Amino acid sequence: MIQTTALAAVVLFAGYGIRRRVAVLDRFNIPAPVVGGFLFAAAALVLRQTGVLGFQFDTTLQTPFMVAFFTSIGLGASLGLLRVGGPQVLLFWGIATLLAALQNGIGVGIARLLGVDPLLGLITGSITMTGGHGTGAAFGKLMEEQYAFPGAVTLAMAAATFGLVSGGLLGGPVGTRLIQRFRLTPQPAAPPPPANLEHASLDEEIDTEVAGEAPTAYQLLQTITIILVAMWGGSLVSGWLGRYITLPSYIGAMICAAIIRNVADATKLIRIEQRTVDDLGTIALALFLTMALMTLKLWELLDLALPMLAILSVQVVVMALFAIYVTYRFMGRDYDAAVMAGGHCGFGLGATPNAVANMTSLVERFGPAPRAFLVVPMVGAFFIDFTNALIITGYLNFLR
Repeated sequence: MIQTTALAAVVLFAGYGIRRRVAVLDRFNIPAPVVGGFLFAAAALVLRQTGVLGFQFDTTLQTPFMVAFFTSIGLGASLGLLRVGGPQVLLFWGIATLLAALQNGIGVGIARLLGVDPLLGLITGSITMTGGHGTGAAFGKLMEEQYAFPGAVTLAMAAATFGLVSGGLLGGPVGTRLIQRFRLTPQPAAPPPPANLEHASLDEEIDTEVAGEAPTAYQLLQTITIILVAMWGGSLVSGWLGRYITLPSYIGAMICAAIIRNVADATKLIRIEQRTVDDLGTIALALFLTMALMTLKLWELLDLALPMLAILSVQVVVMALFAIYVTYRFMGRDYDAAVMAGGHCGFGLGATPNAVANMTSLVERFGPAPRAFLVVPMVGAFFIDFTNALIITGYLNFLR
């Protein structure tokens, strides 16, 4: 167990080193765990196929790291943030939730048309498109253990990476087309977004984040204790809910963490430092993802590679159409709405950093869009994981 975790940490830092030196990886915001983990899995595949060496891993700590990450997501789900963002955040959250449901319907429908397991449709739906690598690994593990769907994690990681790259390529052209077609311009004297949203994304790369005041040992211990207590309570909640529906192990912890956060905000009995929560969540995610990726069995991709590519190609087209005809129109049909549409392509197919990168490229060319930078990161980092998990769970239980 310790050897596997230590190897994951080494592979993770190898990923950081490679990512810094290969510009295209940085351009598309490919996370360091994905870089290092995939390369290690590829090397392990070559060694296995040539009969040189085979690896056997003890991934006991993979699930605790996963649950800790999603617990940190729950601790960020403050109702106060919804008040700061106002109706626009609620509206965009609803639009993002609608997209997640649509992605699953498309994935399952095409999978059935192609005569493959509909679970592949879910993997190429909101599990990896809206959910990204973290949600993909979590639900992939659930499918392998409870649905006897071999290779689910491998397929999920491949689909999430495809989505990440596609989202980075798609957002800029979509936003540019809307801005130029409707001759949109930035709103003058728009208020800037709150400063505390600057580090809202938990899957931001920690080797590039802005330096800030280091947390004290007491703050770290307090935050770790809160996360552990939420995980403890969450295991009881998940165990009870698991009698009635199939759901991933982290759902209960997310619920408990959100309750703890909002009780703490209301009573002021505990002060939860969001920066510390984000840092611990990012560390847990990095180790969890690296461990999941480096233990992939890449040979499991062979049989389903073509059906998966067909479904993912349709998802990319649907994302572009959805951003243009739904996100842009319902978010106000103005300049900020066009920038949000470009950002939605980023996290609707990949991750919040992709959304921010897409929007940044647009505002650098056309001008500031403060409302977009308030709404999109808030929904992508804190709120969509809750509704996405519920939608996926509903589809899983329906397919069962």
